[in-house]
Amino acid sequence: MSDSNITDFTNPSIFILQGIPGLEVAHVWISIPFCTIYTIAILGNFTILFIVKTEPSLHEPMYYFLCMLAITDLLLSTSMLPKMLSIFWFNSREISFSACLTQMYFIHCFIEMESGILVAMALDRYVAICHPLRYSTILTNPIVAKIVLAVVLRGGTVVLPYPLLARQWPYCTNNIISQPYCAHMAVVSLACADTHISSYYGLFVIFCMKGLDMFFIAVSYIQILRAIFSLPTKDAQIKTFGTCISHLFVILGFYIPRLFFSLMYRFSQNVPGHFHILIASVYHLMPPLLNPIIYGVRTKQIRDRLLQLFTHSGA
Repeated sequence: MSDSNITDFTNPSIFILQGIPGLEVAHVWISIPFCTIYTIAILGNFTILFIVKTEPSLHEPMYYFLCMLAITDLLLSTSMLPKMLSIFWFNSREISFSACLTQMYFIHCFIEMESGILVAMALDRYVAICHPLRYSTILTNPIVAKIVLAVVLRGGTVVLPYPLLARQWPYCTNNIISQPYCAHMAVVSLACADTHISSYYGLFVIFCMKGLDMFFIAVSYIQILRAIFSLPTKDAQIKTFGTCISHLFVILGFYIPRLFFSLMYRFSQNVPGHFHILIASVYHLMPPLLNPIIYGVRTKQIRDRLLQLFTHSGA
């Protein structure tokens, strides 16, 4: 394997994923929380999908978007965790060049899709609170389908330059990726060419695409808050704002850590590598873990249906 680590090549046949560098002896122990996160994420998101599918009263735009979020979370965690666990458990570190670029594409694709879905959910809350009488006529099923299609297409196209650019760079120093998965900048940093275009495009996606998403969400919630504060009673204000709490928690858990760690990866000099990689890996997987928990606890219709299922199964 040493011969494949440092050599001269244009496109390597394989990359070597190191897992968590510096913590290799603890990989088995590190795998326990990651395996737990994956298990809970799978069960939680499938539970959301099952409840929405089997409960006719939940066949509304808000829950359609929630299902789309659950599907995206399932795909995001599945694009990362199986390979990570194979590294931790079986020391299976090799990944082909094409498979690495494919994993890179899908990880970032699902992250962008999740950002777009959060914008769609903010739109849903805006229409429901600011235009309640027109809700069913504005967010019809065809409109919801078009929004979902737009989110998927945007997520798939905006990250397409990542693997296309990465494929064209020459790799002539080493093929060791100091991470347990093929992240964009982790792969590009191995190239022995001027890769500023890849770095600049990655920053463009962070600041322009996610920045635009956050702008639309902020505008939606400014209008929502104006509508809430115009309600005549305190109880009505609290009740209406309560319908947005789950979405706000999900937004904070998605954007703030990702923005922080994306910038830290590019600009930090004194952060230990294993700390950054470990925490970044956890934060990539926190939305798939937390989203179904947040919506299951905070959304009364889902919570009631879940309790009903457990009550019937217990009986």
